[in-house]
Amino acid sequence: MICFPNAKINIGLRILEKRPDGYHNIESVFYPVGWCDALEAIPMEGSGNIELHLSGIPVPGRTDEDNLCVKLYRLLSEKYKLPSLKVWLHKTIPIGAGLGGGSSDAAHFMKMLNSMCTLNLSVDEMKKYVSQLGSDCVFFIENKPVIASQRGEVTKPVNVDLTRYYIALVYPELQVSTPFAYSLVKPGLREDSLKNIVEKKEVSDWKTDVTNDFEESLFEKFPVIYEVKEKLYKVGAVYSAMTGSGSAVYGIFNKKVDAARLFPAYKTWSGGLKPQV
Repeated sequence: MICFPNAKINIGLRILEKRPDGYHNIESVFYPVGWCDALEAIPMEGSGNIELHLSGIPVPGRTDEDNLCVKLYRLLSEKYKLPSLKVWLHKTIPIGAGLGGGSSDAAHFMKMLNSMCTLNLSVDEMKKYVSQLGSDCVFFIENKPVIASQRGEVTKPVNVDLTRYYIALVYPELQVSTPFAYSLVKPGLREDSLKNIVEKKEVSDWKTDVTNDFEESLFEKFPVIYEVKEKLYKVGAVYSAMTGSGSAVYGIFNKKVDAARLFPAYKTWSGGLKPQV
């Protein structure tokens, strides 16, 4: 069985407050985009073993046991007798970019295992398992636009339809550590609702009110991220922002755009904003 785990963008990202457990409560719209990895699993003889083969973008300094797909397999094996699997994961979504690639791999592997192994888990049950691996993982189970709160694992539907637009995603070859990014941000509660803003305002009016709290401090530390955002506006984006804690930046356009031509030195993806599965 093969699937293609897709990335996501954050439309607005508010860091509201630090929690007693050390995490932060956030408010953000998660929106699926078409930049994908490729994930394939084939059963082997026996049960309880997983053999992972990685290709594509290197995953530096990590063992197979650190991979979220392997962690999910181990977690499910505590309750279910899973067949031994040979798994191939081809990485194209940049790592440390704020695109949720690793979380998407895990969530799509959860759905794959649920089908392959006839686990008969409900959507909520699958969400419960993947939430133990990472906050973003929950979103990718249903893979539809949501407003995310608390650590990002609590999601509700949001009425945002960008299917008539096109997107350019740019990764400026810069990995940003999430703990480092959070260390630079001063949390603050807001009176207005991000959900209300994105649902009621036109995309072209988001520039002022729909912001990513990580941008100010990270733009100062890494000017190249700011430069990418400004260039996207200059070439016609109706809205542009950094996604997650960086460093990838996206621009939303009224027409098709060739991100690879605009940013030949960086990893890019461009295309329509069609629903993912």
